[in-house]
Amino acid sequence: MKETSTTDVCLLPNIPDINNDPLALSQDFQRYLMHHLGRFQGCNPYFLYYALSLAIRDRVMENWRETWLRDSRPNTRRAYYLSLEFLIGRSLANHLLNLDLKQPTEVAMQQFSLAMEDLIEQEHDAGLGNGGLGRLAACFMDSCATLNLPVLGYGIRYEYGMFRQHIENGYQVENPDHWLVDGNPWELERHEYAQTVHFGGYTEHFICPDGRHRSRWISSEQVLAIPYDVPVSGYNNGRVNTLRLWKSTATNEFNLDEFNAGDYAESVATKNTAEHISMVLYPNDSNENGKELRLKQQYFLASASLQDILERWIDLHGVDFSQFAAQNVFQMNDTHPTIAVAELMRLLMDDYRLSWDSAWKITTQTMAYTNHTLLPEALERWPVPLFERLLPRLLEIIYDINARFMDIVSCRWPGDTARLRRMSIIEEGPVKQIRMAYLAIVSSFSVNGVAALHSNLLQQGLFADFYALWPEKFNNKTNGVTPRRWIAHANPAMSRLISQKIGHSWIGDLSQIEQLKPFAKGKKNQPFHKAWAKAKLENKERLAAIVERECGIRFDTESMFDVQVKRIHEYKRQLLNILHVIHLYRRLKSGDCHNWTNRAVLIGGKAAPGYMMAKQIIKLINNVAHVVNHDSDIGNRLKVAFFPNYSVSAMEIIAPGTDLSEQISTAGKEASGTGNMKFMMNGALTIGTYDGANIEILEAVGAENFFLFGLKADEVSDLRQHYRPQSYIDNDTHLQAVMQLLTSGHFNRHEPGLFDDIIRALLNPHDPWLTLADFSSYVTAQQQAAEAYQDQSRWIKMSILNSASSGFFSTDRTISHYNNDIWKLTPITA
Repeated sequence: MKETSTTDVCLLPNIPDINNDPLALSQDFQRYLMHHLGRFQGCNPYFLYYALSLAIRDRVMENWRETWLRDSRPNTRRAYYLSLEFLIGRSLANHLLNLDLKQPTEVAMQQFSLAMEDLIEQEHDAGLGNGGLGRLAACFMDSCATLNLPVLGYGIRYEYGMFRQHIENGYQVENPDHWLVDGNPWELERHEYAQTVHFGGYTEHFICPDGRHRSRWISSEQVLAIPYDVPVSGYNNGRVNTLRLWKSTATNEFNLDEFNAGDYAESVATKNTAEHISMVLYPNDSNENGKELRLKQQYFLASASLQDILERWIDLHGVDFSQFAAQNVFQMNDTHPTIAVAELMRLLMDDYRLSWDSAWKITTQTMAYTNHTLLPEALERWPVPLFERLLPRLLEIIYDINARFMDIVSCRWPGDTARLRRMSIIEEGPVKQIRMAYLAIVSSFSVNGVAALHSNLLQQGLFADFYALWPEKFNNKTNGVTPRRWIAHANPAMSRLISQKIGHSWIGDLSQIEQLKPFAKGKKNQPFHKAWAKAKLENKERLAAIVERECGIRFDTESMFDVQVKRIHEYKRQLLNILHVIHLYRRLKSGDCHNWTNRAVLIGGKAAPGYMMAKQIIKLINNVAHVVNHDSDIGNRLKVAFFPNYSVSAMEIIAPGTDLSEQISTAGKEASGTGNMKFMMNGALTIGTYDGANIEILEAVGAENFFLFGLKADEVSDLRQHYRPQSYIDNDTHLQAVMQLLTSGHFNRHEPGLFDDIIRALLNPHDPWLTLADFSSYVTAQQQAAEAYQDQSRWIKMSILNSASSGFFSTDRTISHYNNDIWKLTPITA
């Protein structure tokens, strides 16, 4: 299957430019509503959103076409971003901003008495990711387009996303997130570019007439990968890159013979099995079927994407791969897509008849790997028997790669068998495991971490042996977020203030926000400070409104909004946060109100369906919230809410309305974090550990504008050797009181023993998260934050400085570093 050639596209007749004035927009909106959707005013609001999206998409299409033509010119070097997640959120508002159509569209909709915010609210968040990994990928795609870089994203089109989180009786309940139920105006099905992905079967080996040894994979199962293209517009530059998402379906969807024989279920069994692959993000892998489905997902993404890329190459260059490495580079976003290494080798050797050495040279010159975790359990490991059953040919290739790699290690460190065992891609044991991160390192020309500390810990700890062998491969690329979505769109009140002072160019170049720093100081800037405080109050009112709608709890906007929203995991230490809430509750109940600051605590995030401790933490948070919020002695002095089904669109309201950002992971465990950057950009102050990108935020904003607490990574490592959690309780009366409330059943009176697992984890000398060790320092830092908030003039100054110091944390800077050091693409402008 070939892409349409440049020549063929140019033969199409020219179409007049589409006008972007309010009249043209209103006419196109009405035409799509009536003639395309068959709806009229007064219909379901979703169709109003859909019609407007189609009208805006028309204005994207010409730029999209022109971008594709420019990027398809001969000798253009392109990058391909492979990621299992792309948490893109909503698209309409993003395109309106990037295409400078926000104002004329608002005017056009006013003719129908429609408010833009109501239409935008109708769009479903795209269910294509879970947390920071997917949101980072989406921000990267935004910046690639804004910087005019020819980058194509590849992912999976999940039918039901991850899951939709509901809270029932304090427990997380997972329901399907059928985000595509009403259709998606931002995708184009491209069935003509479908690819076939193989599983199972066996390998045949044979000798060709030219005497070369060849292999052929005879698969037992084939799945069709159908691409859906999603446009990614750059900011105000006419570029529209492509995010290509794969949907799985059967090569033969319907067996008429089975149906006519009366076996209706069997007639569609193949279709149903194939569609499982793209049905749900991260299926529960606590059982063997879940593990198999996860491996299938990862290979499905890699194989379909690489076949697509190679076919496009052949369309332009034939089977001459001599310049392939010079014109293509693959960025693997974390360990999930690293199976692409073996698949590229298979395609080049088996399908295109390259020698091992030629295929390996291309692979090692085109593959680049980003690591996103320091947690060993998060580094993909696959049982060899599972691999052998599903991907027999790829297992052979991985064994060959490992054998050649072991020769390299043996030559460098003769006789060091312990090092050979440590570095082998195949981990020995009762059941052999394939260490996918090691495969990625061996096969890539670049290996990067995502924050300075994280990269250092990779080099000195997790991947120290590989760093000793290939130090030149390793580098750091500190993460960022896009200022278009996370300031310009999410925080219009603050954006207007910034633009009034320094102009609008900061939206496309966030380094210019540094110009805001002088306005943080001096009496002459008091009017600006008052305007900043007013904008923050507006944002807090928006946040309070959705908290009341979603949680049934009313936050007083005069309170300090204390927020922690992220994936629920023990290392992120939502448990430490709720222990502090219990401490504050006990203070109020005991009459200790001296120097008190009213506080509204918001916690949100999803726990993986099979992660029982994380789900217990959610239950504890909700039980504590119920007790606190229904105690008449507490009132508005302390409120607690758990925000259900945390999402990108929710964060767009949460980040601007936050006063205090909780970034409290155990030092040495958070690779980077990006939520910390979104809060900082929006003027929130951070309370955090010396971990991940917190360190760089601290350096950027200054220690006096950051509430630092807790052990450092080296201290964490040392303490683990002799950690005695009970000693921290014995020496801290506040912690004693908190643990007494927790162990007495105060928060689970009708469910005895409910939180025993949490209590045991806290008291475990082998607790890797050292929660109790950091409690006292955390309480002190929290009190410092509370006292700072009481001095609103000081707080506003600190808030402005946080925003003004956030320029480094734009993904435009991150992507520029990726491009300068790894991809080496030439920007292509209109």
